[in-house]
Amino acid sequence: MQFNAQKFALAATITMGIAYVICAAFTALNPELAMKFLGWIIHLTNVDKFTAIEVTFGSFIASLVPILAYTYFGAYLFAWLYNKLNK
Repeated sequence: MQFNAQKFALAATITMGIAYVICAAFTALNPELAMKFLGWIIHLTNVDKFTAIEVTFGSFIASLVPILAYTYFGAYLFAWLYNKLNK
């Protein structure tokens, strides 16, 4: 089975975009709980230095664009490598 690398990468990018929007909304609505979750995920014991961070429209877009680009290129590379190794 071969992956269509472009469609696979686009599907992964859309999925990551949806996850990012949900995460950003959660962080904007409840920043303290979001910081606790961040600490649990990355094993930090002190996330106090990050508490001054707030989600603005500009920071949302500035973070979303590279995340989508990295996801697209990473998923495309994955599908391309999969197809090469599957021959």
